[in-house]
Amino acid sequence: MAPFSLMTAGASWLAKSFSVFSCTSTVARCSSILPASYINPVRCLSSQAAGPPKRPLNGYLRYVIQQQPVITRLNPEFKSVDIIRRIAQQWRTLSPDQKRPFQEASLKAREQFKVELLRYQAQLSPAQLQQQAQDKRQRLAKRKTIRKKRELTSLGKPKRPRSPFNIFMSEHFEEARGTTTQAKMKSLMEDWRSLFSHQKQVYTQLAEDDKVRYKNEMKSWEDHMVEIGREDLIREQTLSSRKKAAAVKTTGTKLKAKAKTAKKATDTGRSKTTKKTTKSSSAKTARTTKKP
Repeated sequence: MAPFSLMTAGASWLAKSFSVFSCTSTVARCSSILPASYINPVRCLSSQAAGPPKRPLNGYLRYVIQQQPVITRLNPEFKSVDIIRRIAQQWRTLSPDQKRPFQEASLKAREQFKVELLRYQAQLSPAQLQQQAQDKRQRLAKRKTIRKKRELTSLGKPKRPRSPFNIFMSEHFEEARGTTTQAKMKSLMEDWRSLFSHQKQVYTQLAEDDKVRYKNEMKSWEDHMVEIGREDLIREQTLSSRKKAAAVKTTGTKLKAKAKTAKKATDTGRSKTTKKTTKSSSAKTARTTKKP
């Protein structure tokens, strides 16, 4: 069962792909309403171009491609996200037997993809293989960065402080000259450069206030991350400061313990000396008393 968040996240990609998929004969054959007891699988839509073979679709995406024209025809007022949400709900209600044709088709397409990929890689030179491996590492690093950014957003990490120009831009973007975003940005940059120093000072002060806001919110957020066991999300400088503070605290505790031990030893030595002196004085007094 595909996670609902993944289904929703792929809505935009699927929406762009619908126009392509709807032109294929496979989708055209599947545009009629099918009984719930049986659903025919959709053929793998893979490219046979000169480039690397396309990865096959999984069972869920095959079902989405099949049901999209049906849902669109029955609900023309639905947006792309609503269509994906409706199909996701249907997929979750399907029995394992109903899902099996899509999943088996996906497995067969995956095996064929592996064969085609090996055939394609055998035609590449060592330099091309090296470049391909480098591109893959870059894609994985980019995906990792995106996943981490989404995770930080879901955990409520505070937004970074804005610069004076960013604050100026957010206030005047709607009224800026130009019809496109690029044109508006260009006009705002020109307006910013034409401002006097005292006019820019207002936005500079707002930016300084935003830095204070960010500092306070980050402290609270990082304390919360420590509480829930996510120290891996804390900044390096914060970890370094915490380690130094912990080291100072440990050193102070050790010094206090040593001082306490030394004081106890001194007190014990003084007590023994006092007892010894008292005992000697008592013995001397006793001897003096016994004399005639």
